[in-house]
Amino acid sequence: MKKLEKYSLGIGDRFGQQGNTQLKAIMEAEKKGILITPVWNKSNREHLFTGTKPEDVRREAETAARNSGFARDFFVDADHINLQTVERFISYSDFFTIDVASFIDKMAPEDRIGHFTGLCSKYFHGISIPGLRHKLSCSEKEVRCIAEKYLYACIQAGDIYRYIKRGRDDDDFVIEVSIDEVSQSQSPLEIFLILRMLNDENIPVQTIAPKFCGRFNKGIDYSGNTGEFALEFESDLLVVSHAAAEFGLPENLKISVHSGSDKFSVYPVMNSLLAKHNKGIHLKTAGTTWLEEVIGLAESGNEALELVRTIYIKAFGMIDELCAPYSDLLSIRSGSLPTADEVGRWNGRKFASSIRHEPGNRDYNPDMRQLMHIAYKLAAQDMTHYLELVRSNIDTISRGVFDNLYNRHIQKIFPGA
Repeated sequence: MKKLEKYSLGIGDRFGQQGNTQLKAIMEAEKKGILITPVWNKSNREHLFTGTKPEDVRREAETAARNSGFARDFFVDADHINLQTVERFISYSDFFTIDVASFIDKMAPEDRIGHFTGLCSKYFHGISIPGLRHKLSCSEKEVRCIAEKYLYACIQAGDIYRYIKRGRDDDDFVIEVSIDEVSQSQSPLEIFLILRMLNDENIPVQTIAPKFCGRFNKGIDYSGNTGEFALEFESDLLVVSHAAAEFGLPENLKISVHSGSDKFSVYPVMNSLLAKHNKGIHLKTAGTTWLEEVIGLAESGNEALELVRTIYIKAFGMIDELCAPYSDLLSIRSGSLPTADEVGRWNGRKFASSIRHEPGNRDYNPDMRQLMHIAYKLAAQDMTHYLELVRSNIDTISRGVFDNLYNRHIQKIFPGA
């Protein structure tokens, strides 16, 4: 089984152009002694929108590593896969994010629920977690309720894992389980018991992506109570660590934070708690690389600016269609979006400032940024033209990609960087 190191970063980009620059940021951190494992990730949905294939991501990762002289391990993630979508990834991925959110709240067979509840009888008087002041409250009723909510999803995760294993010649891959795309965050007890369920399915899970309190909208800052998040994040770190030891799961099991891009208000919290408890993390940031391309194109002006103006105007006119696949991860206020006429009069600086995530900039518009975040499928409609402009303005774009990934993410989230 391949082992994911303490710190890992989900990177990649919609159109496969920024691999060298992203590795440059990771290698810059390495100069400070911070080893971060890059994980190229792209979901089946993104492949369908952009017309790419899993082998394209593998090719980009290998080419970038070779060109950059990157000699450590890297991974290619089949992001948010299920039984219907996993097959096309098996030959090209060595990291699989199993998404079971759609199976949560579906009931497992009664005998499975009863059996699991019985297996957990040792916890009915509470669970002591090293580092937590109080025991986790746990009763037979609570265990049964959690089994009714999550056991079927974990059984499905087991089916997907075994399908992947049968399709490969080796066990040289990493498994992540995602339970984040749901409406409510999981309690520490739920996470503990979910990990027991995954262990019962013999899944060697190395990262788990829970749902946190507050909102983790795409490409903008965290929205919620940072104090409440701090308590939840710390509890989750400690529970995951204890569960790994309790159940014999991989000792490097760690938390994964999805839609982790640009969560600037909670990065100091996460950094401090990771350092305090000496824990690892996997952070997914890939989507904002496309936004850095848009910003760079806007700043380049002329034909490049005209293209991104056109993409925004099209997106503005089909906002409901674009938002539908991401409804739980967006909070766009349509009344705050600039009109097509307004954007048509903007210069490149104004356009770039409106979507660059600088909360202190009076031009910054988080609603416009979210809309452009999901508008990448419109660029794919004229891929040849888009890529020509990206490549001809690569220096400007690369500066933004590096600054965003290294200075605004890596330095903020990973202790010691």
